This record gives sequence, C-alpha cells and structure tokens, in this order.
Amino acid sequence: MSLSIGITPPGLDQASLAFVREAERVGVTSVWVPETWVYDAFTPLGYLAATTETMRLATGIAQLGARTPAILAMSALALQKMSDGRFILGLGASGPQVMEGWHGIRFARPVTRTRETIAIIRTISAGERLTYDGTVYTLPLPDSEGRALRSPAGPVDVPIYIASLGPANLRLTGEVADGWIGTAFLPEAADTFLDFIREGATAAGRTLDDIELTVAASLEFTDDLEEAGRRHAEGYAFTLGAMGSAKTNFYNQAFARQGYADDVAEVQRLWLAGDREAARARVPTAIGLDTNLIGDDKRIIERLRLYRDAGISTLRVRLNATDHHDRLDQLAHLIELVNTVNAEAHQKTEPDR
Repeated sequence: MSLSIGITPPGLDQASLAFVREAERVGVTSVWVPETWVYDAFTPLGYLAATTETMRLATGIAQLGARTPAILAMSALALQKMSDGRFILGLGASGPQVMEGWHGIRFARPVTRTRETIAIIRTISAGERLTYDGTVYTLPLPDSEGRALRSPAGPVDVPIYIASLGPANLRLTGEVADGWIGTAFLPEAADTFLDFIREGATAAGRTLDDIELTVAASLEFTDDLEEAGRRHAEGYAFTLGAMGSAKTNFYNQAFARQGYADDVAEVQRLWLAGDREAARARVPTAIGLDTNLIGDDKRIIERLRLYRDAGISTLRVRLNATDHHDRLDQLAHLIELVNTVNAEAHQKTEPDR
C-alpha cells in the first residue's frame, strides 16, 4: 500500500487557488473542497479543473439533501467533462444543525438518503432512463406529469466517496462506495472504522481493497510536541461540543468507539453548559497528537507508517502555516517523507533476486 497526499485549499482567494496549482507541481495528487455554511464545493472545482492538469478534484464533501440527486449528478457530469475524468463526488449527510438550520431540510433517514442518492446518480451517469422507487425519492413523482428522462451525457464514470463515521453509514460505504472520506481517525484504532466498512464490502461481494480509504490530518513540523498537541486538542472542543446536537454528534460517537467515551462526553457537557475554556482544556492531548501529523521528521515518519499499514491510501492534509511559501515548503518536505515510507513498503514486497 502506497500513501499519497491530498490537500484542502487554504482559502478561495486567487492566491490560495494559485497555491493549489503549485501544490500539484510538488506532488500533491488530489484537492478536496469542503462545504459547510460558507462556500459551495462545486464552483471552486470548476475553476481548478481549468487551472490544474493531473490532480484529482473532489468535493469533500457535498451535503446530501442540499441538492436533488439529479442536480448532484448533473454537477458531477459537468465537472468530469471539464476535468477530463479527474473528478470525485464526495458525499456526506452532514448533521441536523446544518441541514435543518441552514438548508431547511429535515435530517431524517441519512443512511437511506445516502443509499438512494447514490443509486439515482449512478442511474443518470450510466445513461439509463431515470426511474426510482425508494423511501426518500420516487422518480418520476407519482400522480404527476413527470417523465422518465435519460441524460445524453452518459455513460460517464463518476467515482463516489462517502464521508461516514457511524456503523450503518460505514457499512454502506463498504457496500456501495468507491472510496471513504474519513475523519476523527486514530490509525492505532483503525479497525473501529474499517471493520464496519469491511462488513459492508463482504456483504456486497467486494473486499476492502475495492474502496479507496482517505483520512484527514493536520500537518505541523515542530519539536514542541506538548504545545502543538495541546493546541490541536483544544481545537477539537468545538467539534466535540458543537458539531451536532446534544443528542446527535457523530464525532463524539467515533471518538467514544476509539476509547475516549468519558472524555468526549465531558467535553460536550462543558461546552453545552457554556464553559468553553474548560471544554478546551478537557480534550485529551493524545487526540490532538494522534489524529494529526505533528512532530519532527522521525515522529511523522512513524505516523505515516501507521496510516500506510492500516490501509490508508490518501491523507487529506490541512496545513497550519500562515504563508503560502511556508505551506509549499512543508508540503514538499512531507512528500519527501511519504516517498521514504512508500519506498520501504516497496522493498518489503519486492521479490528476492
């Protein structure tokens, strides 16, 4: 298994988009554009399709329910055409706060919605006539003047990746997705995610090798592990306390399965009680250190080996430098370390001569 590096753009201004092009030059193989409640994910990728040459262009992620499945398919077909086949459609259910507060869409049946959306997108991208009879979607609408239409753009291969954290959605990822968009991931506890993906793949007659595994990690070269780890840990307080409701926080559930149940429950309690400073202080430093690439070359190489050995193929890296030149230098150095780790794996698998 070889590792590759993807990035999230540091911004969407002209300088940040120019940085993405430079990142491609030093060996970054993919760019993942997020979508929260700021900018959409598709528009920047249309720009990057015209200004990059080799890197894969991914939504990381487009929010399910914010668009109809047909609009998702149309956007995917357009970007696949514009990028000459480099587009990845990354999808995620988001959460109730965003979907119900920002989009006005009920956060209901997220796994079913994901399954049905993917089925509809694949029908459209295959160039087939669109009919679908599901729980969330029925197409054409019954008792309507709707017609079963066929897109003249297909057939087109559109890789679909799922951002999943919970067991049911992880199983669905293994069953139907081309890739996994992972986060809140400790490589030491990889099987708490991958076992569910493997179950879904096996049920569908596939294996884990059929799914590209990608996870997010911040990058920071430093000799002060304690300070950096503490700072990154405190940054998780918002995720654990506010990214979801008191009843539904998928990040908390993911960290609980990885051995931090008491810690994340207390962080959330403190955050919801309004004691943000105590919530930040309560996040274990180990979470900050071990979900990211932090430290000197030796420690980062050790972490890279753990990701590689867990079966991860792409690290979606967030950069902490404030200057684009520094970011580019750090990326180039990280890719040197990745090449070292990949060479080790190649030597292990190369037959004796």
